[in-house]
Amino acid sequence: MNTPCKTSSIVAMLLASTAFFSQAGEPMPPPPTSEPSALEQYFMQDYMLGDWGGLRTRLAENGVEFEFFYVGSMPTNLGGGIRAGSAYQHGFLAALDLDTTKLGLWKGGHFHLSGVSLEGRPFADTYVGDLNKTNLVDFPADTRLWQAYYEQSLFNDKFVIKAGLMSVDRDFILPELYNSLASINFMNQTFFYPTMAFNLYDIPGFPPGSHSLPSTPYGSLGVLLKWQPTEKFYIQAAIYDGNPDDSSSGTRLALRSEEGALMYFETGFRLNQGKDDRGLPGNYKIGGYYHTDEFYDIYSTALSLIPLAAPEIHQGNYGIYFLAEQMLWREQGWDDPAQQGIVGFFRVAGAPSDRNLAEFGIDGGLVFKGLIPGRDYDTFGIGASYLKISEEVTKAQRDINAVLVPFGFAPIQEADYEAVIEVNYKLQLAAWWTLQASLQYVFHPGGRAGASLASQSIPDALVLGIQTTLRF
Repeated sequence: MNTPCKTSSIVAMLLASTAFFSQAGEPMPPPPTSEPSALEQYFMQDYMLGDWGGLRTRLAENGVEFEFFYVGSMPTNLGGGIRAGSAYQHGFLAALDLDTTKLGLWKGGHFHLSGVSLEGRPFADTYVGDLNKTNLVDFPADTRLWQAYYEQSLFNDKFVIKAGLMSVDRDFILPELYNSLASINFMNQTFFYPTMAFNLYDIPGFPPGSHSLPSTPYGSLGVLLKWQPTEKFYIQAAIYDGNPDDSSSGTRLALRSEEGALMYFETGFRLNQGKDDRGLPGNYKIGGYYHTDEFYDIYSTALSLIPLAAPEIHQGNYGIYFLAEQMLWREQGWDDPAQQGIVGFFRVAGAPSDRNLAEFGIDGGLVFKGLIPGRDYDTFGIGASYLKISEEVTKAQRDINAVLVPFGFAPIQEADYEAVIEVNYKLQLAAWWTLQASLQYVFHPGGRAGASLASQSIPDALVLGIQTTLRF
């Protein structure tokens, strides 16, 4: 998505943002030994609207599945940041999946079609000024096509090919235990998909490029190949259109040479996730990406805004990452349907400082499931993230100050990092309904100076978030 220029000041370089969308839901808890009441049965069913008189089950048995999902959030900046205030933001997801095997057509085929509708006033840009974004559904209001692809499994599921309109965050750097589609345990966007990946967005204040990231709720045309010789090991690679459609419909699809291509690579090891495994499950993933488009040099382009230099260009951009998530302790046996226990996670990513807003990111934390007796499906999470702003940004700011301050200009606050600590608790009120509270402390929003046009940095912010999810 090409972000419009907001200011010619070097401070504008710190306005990069993230965008994510996700769905949640928990497996239905086991029925009690006594016959449940009608109300208890209602809260234990998988969907709020039930089985449609058995129609949903019959359709699924014949290869047709529908998913309708709603998430509503009200983040509130209690203090610091740009200013105090609240915003209600919500999203609706609709998805259709067709299984060609169950449909009696051919074996191993899968069609997927999904769309999203997003509403609400901007929160991060209005109240906090952070890069990571404290709310999962903090997006521009939009109703659009999200994904539309076909997936084919071959050679007893050891090889998979997937092609169509896809989001990269559904296949790469994907959390499966601590913040998966099945259980949203953190509200800050960086814990779902790292902010480092969004270096591919334009830097505000810089000339626009023809590159972006096809992350939820945006998708781009692409092809993915995955080889999984065993249940424990896989290798995958994908290539995407380098600049996804960010129009209101998401249907203006085109492959243009000037936009380049985005390539992702990942290899992973799954521990104790086979049907006969009894140990603690874990995932370990290492990968990287490369974008073929041209990217502006941070230092020379920043100085050209004064102007003090001519902007230079780098051919291509890239980054690497490592993700580890591991169940550390299991409260009950391996057959516990709630899988109560503790999951720990750790992730680190890096990118070259000469063409990226951020050069290093690291996050980690713990998720406790079933912490309170009798609340087996509730989760308590604590996570922390650190995002280091590129040294080239700081170098440019320092040199600009050396030139302008002697002439009476106020010095620009030098950028350093943005960090966040999040503590949250999620109530599983029904198999189809969750209610979650999140408290986040944001250090140095925007990397320090953020969206401020003055010399002063944005104060640290304290954000309270309330979120609910419903599966229909």
